[in-house]
Amino acid sequence: MKEAFRMAMRTKTATAAAALALSCVLLSGSAFAFNDIKSDPGYKQIMDLKNRGVVQGIGNNLFQPGASVDGATALTLIVRGMGLNIDSFNFFKEPKASDYYTKVKDDASYAMTFIIAQLNGLDVPRDIDPTQKITREQFSHWLFQAISTKGDYAYTEQYMMYDDADETTPAYSDSIQKLLITGIASLGADQNFRPQAAITRSEAAVMLDGAIEFVEKTPLPEAGEPQASVLSDVSLTSAAYSSDITKVTLSATVPHPGYGFEVSRIDFKDGDAIIHYRALAPDPDKMYAQVITEVKAYAYIPSGYEPVLGSEETDANSTVSSPPGDGASGSTGFPIYE
Repeated sequence: MKEAFRMAMRTKTATAAAALALSCVLLSGSAFAFNDIKSDPGYKQIMDLKNRGVVQGIGNNLFQPGASVDGATALTLIVRGMGLNIDSFNFFKEPKASDYYTKVKDDASYAMTFIIAQLNGLDVPRDIDPTQKITREQFSHWLFQAISTKGDYAYTEQYMMYDDADETTPAYSDSIQKLLITGIASLGADQNFRPQAAITRSEAAVMLDGAIEFVEKTPLPEAGEPQASVLSDVSLTSAAYSSDITKVTLSATVPHPGYGFEVSRIDFKDGDAIIHYRALAPDPDKMYAQVITEVKAYAYIPSGYEPVLGSEETDANSTVSSPPGDGASGSTGFPIYE
């Protein structure tokens, strides 16, 4: 245990030293405002990161917002900006970059950055070349994973469509979706995300600043708090089915056609038929096109009752009740699905 403690302390010391060394990538240069970002769309976010001490440019009062970002710089931005560390880890052996990567040298100034990224669960390829340009989808994926280290945030279940989605690497698609949903990332005027394009310093700064603000301003769901529903735009309409029966139609939209929708319970009270509903999970073994889909469920109630939209339920054992008394023409009040 003493040896483990000594290793942990040495590692934390190395982490602190590495934090200073990281500045050679992004933090050298003037402490004043940059001369080349006044007309850049990311001006506000770049200056916010500067004021936070995350970036200070690359010398000569320049930020070079249009320059591409390599792997070392991308991970330095994310690790610094999102406050990732390995302070809680105990090691029996001092970790080295070569334990995890084939092309990251142990004596590189950014070596500890790659170690921190790895131990915090960022999906960095073992054979990554730190000097190679990083695409917008790669940066988005790592950034979303860094956000996830801060807690299990709730995200609305919707699909953000963009015209070049077919160019996205499938493993990165969910990360991009989450950043678009939260507004951390955005599409261009042409409704493209450009997933395969090399990310620029300005684009990376805008996303990182948005991620920092998201973590700072978004509360984590409390234990037991329900997650966001996959159902949206739930509505109810009704029409006479016969002289004794009213047909009730519930409509909703879901993120893709794999989700189902059904009536879960009907409460008959004071002349109202309160119709509750629930979503049905998609088959986990099937793949579905990510297209927003309208779903419907139906119920048939005695015509003497006014249909009222109830609440969403998640209890798979909930049931549909019969109306009080004899009902109307023998109607049971159970839903009939079409």
